[in-house]
Amino acid sequence: MPSHVFADRPAPQPPERGTVDALITRTRLLRGDMDAVRRDAADDDDAQSRWQRALCDLAVHHLDDLGAHLGQLKEGLPAAGTDPLTGEPAGHGAHAHPGTGGGPGALLGRVGSADWDLLTDEVDWSDELYRIFGRPPESGPLSLDELPSVVLSDDQTRLTAMVTDCLVDGKPIDGEFRIRRPDSTVRTLHMLGEPVLDSDGCTASMWAVLRDVSDLRRSERTVRETQDSLQRQEQIARTERQVAVELQEAVLPPWRGPLRLPRGGPAALDLAAHYLPSAAPSRIGGDWYDAMALPDGQSLLTVGALTGHGVGATSAMAMLLGALRGMAVAGIAPGALMGHLNELLEASAQPALGSAVYCRYDPVGRTLAWAQAGHPAPLLFRAGTGCALTPPSGVLLGSMPGTAYGQAREQLRSGDVLVLHTGGLTAHGAADSSDEDGLLALAPRFTGSGTAQECMRMIVEQYGHLERREDTCVLIARVGEAQNAA
Repeated sequence: MPSHVFADRPAPQPPERGTVDALITRTRLLRGDMDAVRRDAADDDDAQSRWQRALCDLAVHHLDDLGAHLGQLKEGLPAAGTDPLTGEPAGHGAHAHPGTGGGPGALLGRVGSADWDLLTDEVDWSDELYRIFGRPPESGPLSLDELPSVVLSDDQTRLTAMVTDCLVDGKPIDGEFRIRRPDSTVRTLHMLGEPVLDSDGCTASMWAVLRDVSDLRRSERTVRETQDSLQRQEQIARTERQVAVELQEAVLPPWRGPLRLPRGGPAALDLAAHYLPSAAPSRIGGDWYDAMALPDGQSLLTVGALTGHGVGATSAMAMLLGALRGMAVAGIAPGALMGHLNELLEASAQPALGSAVYCRYDPVGRTLAWAQAGHPAPLLFRAGTGCALTPPSGVLLGSMPGTAYGQAREQLRSGDVLVLHTGGLTAHGAADSSDEDGLLALAPRFTGSGTAQECMRMIVEQYGHLERREDTCVLIARVGEAQNAA
């Protein structure tokens, strides 16, 4: 309907067809692109996916409405005797019901027009406006005084103010209100209107176009709700990550630099450790490393990892590492200790799977007693070459209750280098070499190193810059020279 201000002013002419045709073409292309984006959107039920789908639906609503309005603009003002919004013969009842499919007709079916003549008290509604309000045409249109009776009480003051400003002050109407239809359904309407002035400048009538925007507002609410849900989940994830980081830092040994165990003893181990985080900050897992002196003069060396990420994984790791330390101090042998850890993990409130290596080093005879549970074996570097130690039997922790774990013994020599790691050193997606092959290739360089820290520096230089799927830990022990008694 033309937006005229004076009753005797001619209606504006429609724009050039070429311009509108170009806009229609661009809108159709965008609509097709949005369909492709919607199809590619993940079907997962997480907050991120729901938010993406809601945004796609909202964009489709806008593009569909834009295409319908451009199509109407292209046709220009309908001829006399036709519906002013749809261009169909007046009284034609084939319009789609609001909110249903059916292409442009269904979209234009959400728009109706009205004209209230203040001089004659005549009211003219388009057929579609009757359908929007859910009123049969024989019941007649609503006057401006009757209109608030179908408006929700919370919105009546807003509607009254808009109409008063239009009739008294000549302000255009541009606002929304909700109506309750005879079938008790609630619809949200957007109203655009202006006063029509007579030749003396007095308000003669008021025209308005009312659009049912219920589906559009519902889509917008869905976007807001899913976005709020996503933000809450992101905040929860940030909080959980911070808790996991603090718990991990509290449990893992505080030293990162050189350490000698046992302190001052013969053939002490020169130690270095490093934690390499994953590329995704949120994927803090249950990886650990530890080394400590034991009451009997031996030393504990261990690395391991639990399945899962976040607070659950780090808290389970804290429990398991605490139990391992306690049993090591009590002098329990590596094989038996692994069996106890397996039972502990099996009986925990949050069952998980884990892999681990536990070693006891005796500096007197330079012997290493060790056991493993589904974990990569320690790597031994000696005289410019390297190899993986032959692992004793052992399945993943928490996988089979009552399982017995084997134990192996290795004779070490002065200058030997042991590397314990939790796997995942290589970049995400790299398949040209395994962690073991990459580390063993460093054997010639380890030969010339004088400390465990120098060996660790070589590993960090090779792997530290890579983007890993998981975090990982590396523990290096270099066997020192035996000290002669004074």
